[in-house]
Amino acid sequence: MRSKFWRFVVVGLIAWWAVSEWNPPADRNLLEVFREQAKNPDEEFERIFKEANATADTTGRLTYEDWSVVLKETELSKYFKVPRRMEGTDTNRAILRDLEQKAAGEIQLGLDLKGGSQFVVELKVDGLDDPEGAVNQAMNVLRKRVDRFGVAEPVIQSAGDNKIIIQIPGISQSKREEAKRNIQRVASLRFQLVDVDSQDREVEYQPGIIVPGSTNLTHKFTSDDGKQVERQVMVETKVQMGGERVTKASAARDPLSGAPVINFALDAAGAGIFQDVTSRNIGRGLAIVLVDLKEDGSEQQELISAPTIQSAIGARGEITGIDTHGEAREIANVLENPLSTPLKIIEERDVDPSLGADSVNKGFEAAQWGIIAVAVFMLGYYLLCGLFANVALALNIVILLGVFCYFGSTLTLPGIAGIVLTIGMAVDANVLIFERIREEHRAGKSLKGAVASGYGKAFGTIFDANITTVIASLILYWKGHGPVQGFGITLTIGILTSMFTALVVTRLLFDILIDNKWLNSHPKMFAFVGDTKIDFLKYAKPAFIASWVVIIVGIGGALMRGTDSMLGIDFAGGRSLVIKYDEAKKTEVRGKIPEIRKHLADKIEGIELSQVNVRLQSAMSTGDEFMRVDFPDVERSEGEVAIEQEVDEQLRAGFDDIAVFARDKDGKPVRSSSEKVGASISSEIQTAAIVATILAMFGILIYVAFRYEFSFAIGAVLAIVHDVLMTAGLFFLAGMVTGIDIASGELNAPVIAAFLTIIGFSINDTIVIFDRIREALTTGVRGSFANVMNVALNQTLARTIITSGTTLLSTATLYFFGGVVIHDFAFCLLVGVIVGTYSSIYIACAIVLWKHKGKRPELTVGDIEITPDPVSA
Repeated sequence: MRSKFWRFVVVGLIAWWAVSEWNPPADRNLLEVFREQAKNPDEEFERIFKEANATADTTGRLTYEDWSVVLKETELSKYFKVPRRMEGTDTNRAILRDLEQKAAGEIQLGLDLKGGSQFVVELKVDGLDDPEGAVNQAMNVLRKRVDRFGVAEPVIQSAGDNKIIIQIPGISQSKREEAKRNIQRVASLRFQLVDVDSQDREVEYQPGIIVPGSTNLTHKFTSDDGKQVERQVMVETKVQMGGERVTKASAARDPLSGAPVINFALDAAGAGIFQDVTSRNIGRGLAIVLVDLKEDGSEQQELISAPTIQSAIGARGEITGIDTHGEAREIANVLENPLSTPLKIIEERDVDPSLGADSVNKGFEAAQWGIIAVAVFMLGYYLLCGLFANVALALNIVILLGVFCYFGSTLTLPGIAGIVLTIGMAVDANVLIFERIREEHRAGKSLKGAVASGYGKAFGTIFDANITTVIASLILYWKGHGPVQGFGITLTIGILTSMFTALVVTRLLFDILIDNKWLNSHPKMFAFVGDTKIDFLKYAKPAFIASWVVIIVGIGGALMRGTDSMLGIDFAGGRSLVIKYDEAKKTEVRGKIPEIRKHLADKIEGIELSQVNVRLQSAMSTGDEFMRVDFPDVERSEGEVAIEQEVDEQLRAGFDDIAVFARDKDGKPVRSSSEKVGASISSEIQTAAIVATILAMFGILIYVAFRYEFSFAIGAVLAIVHDVLMTAGLFFLAGMVTGIDIASGELNAPVIAAFLTIIGFSINDTIVIFDRIREALTTGVRGSFANVMNVALNQTLARTIITSGTTLLSTATLYFFGGVVIHDFAFCLLVGVIVGTYSSIYIACAIVLWKHKGKRPELTVGDIEITPDPVSA
């Protein structure tokens, strides 16, 4: 009784802790929190709230620039407690960030669910004395720059020796290009005097005249009558003061004219220098020059303005002559946060917030239907035991989310897929236990004895099967890329929590009912699969041949079509653009694909026909249609239209009549997502995928050889190789036959994640069968090795069908309801579950049998068996 009490307490405390970790799960409206947290609100506060409410998006969020306009000169410390951890002296920003954190839900969504942009930048650190210091400085600067686009803390983290990952959730596409420019810009400010002979000279633009000690710069501006004017100004090359003295810069509007200006402040030393320079040169022009440092180390100088010094200037000043407020804001951001090291964006991923919201709905809908399908089956098939399994399943999800939030992990769409797959696999341990209890009951044991023995004998199988899956999922997390890591960590946590709930929670429920005499007889269960005597291995050779025919046809056919059709941009590098269109036009659009490819190749410089790939994607649950266009990343010089924008414009200009591309509420065209993967990143993904697969195989080989026998390890690993190759073959075949409707047939990072997941599932199923074969050999079952194997296969047939069936239920909901973003991922899982089940019987067992030439092996390693609870046994 004492044992049950403490187990109950432990389970209750874990459940309570888990719920507290993920509650509240979702974000709250920021402005609601803003009003709730305010102390002593007055008329000024009501004005701020009203204006903020008019400017905010649907989540109540504003960018920091918007807050600056709304707040004016008001200090929020009048209404809110200032957090202890403040960044610099900007109290308003610290308070707003604190409120943002209070409004945030515990379950943090990734960009694929929340929408936003991700950039991977590479720093040029060759030749630097302190590369690590340069990376840290760049991260601090980028954080401050990106912070201007919203109150929420951006995700900025280093990746390798010279790369930085920047994620900006919720950013709109209109601000994405501005963010991109801000991220890359290595600029500084210089104050130089205008040559006395060139002041106020307005001329048509022409090559400048070289004057010793001076340089000729062109000042481009808009005159009072709205005309674009160019003024050639001779500027002394001597720098009077550099921009490193600027401590603060902000965009504003001239109170009289409304023209954009930049207000700046200098440090103490800069104020002294500026005071001295301006006091000695009253009446002379002061050139304010913005210097951009290019990737090759060269400088590009831009004359922002050259006002005449009217009086001495000290610690504060104002820059005029800027055409737009957006330009003023961008320059101010760069000036306040200067980068010292050139960098380049090598990967971009952009998800429209509306597509992110749609993905959230689809992902949770898939998870919901997966849970319902599995729970209904377990309850209907195992009755009372099924009820226990469902309690364990619900607790499993609660604990999984608690652990997930405790580690601060970000939930991505593949992460939701990991939860859905966990739902299917979580019942495996319960099925093993229930089937063992059924067998012990048939052997004549009492209720207590059957339960204790069932749990004891099932433990070794559950342990081996799940540890081998954990090996694959941990390697997936370790060597994965981006969202793939989210899937790996979710699957790992899910496996561990499912073991806990199956071995502890359901056992506790049995013990409570038995000891209180609420359960006096063996629980009833349905048995769709009876005492079968199928000669499975008789069909091993035909099955083996059929498998390799599928593999050769599928992969061989894909190779004959060329690697361009096999590799997505994750592996090939390049850009991808996804645009939603009217589903009623699907047939018409499909017929225009060759014309679309030719149009883009003809109209866009730097793109060849063979480099353009157009696919149509269907969201099966909603009928939404998307066009995905893959094309090379063609560099454009500054001032030219970016390549993805050019492709977007050409698509709409040439085919808007047939595609009816989606537009926002203002009638402007929108795209659902865009990606850029540089050659270095694609190479890293390929390497990581190969290394992860090899490591997973090696880890499983070592573990199975240690726990069983080397021939079993060889059979398990070769069966895994077969499963991955056959799934790949069927994936490529589906792509060749149907295009994207069933599967794209194109390798990308999520598809590789699916292959690695198949490794985990396949070895799980194989280990269960191997464990029963080992038991039959060590307990002296008579007959040839083939007979022993067939006996074991028939004994585990019910478990194999039920486990595979429940996993298929959950992966099928993922495929049909999960949305277009994980369509290929779900297809591979769906096929992989079927292939993994089939190979455990016809490939893994057959290889072990052939390796021993039909002779029985000598096994020396026994079962792992838990000691039955003396109270309940």
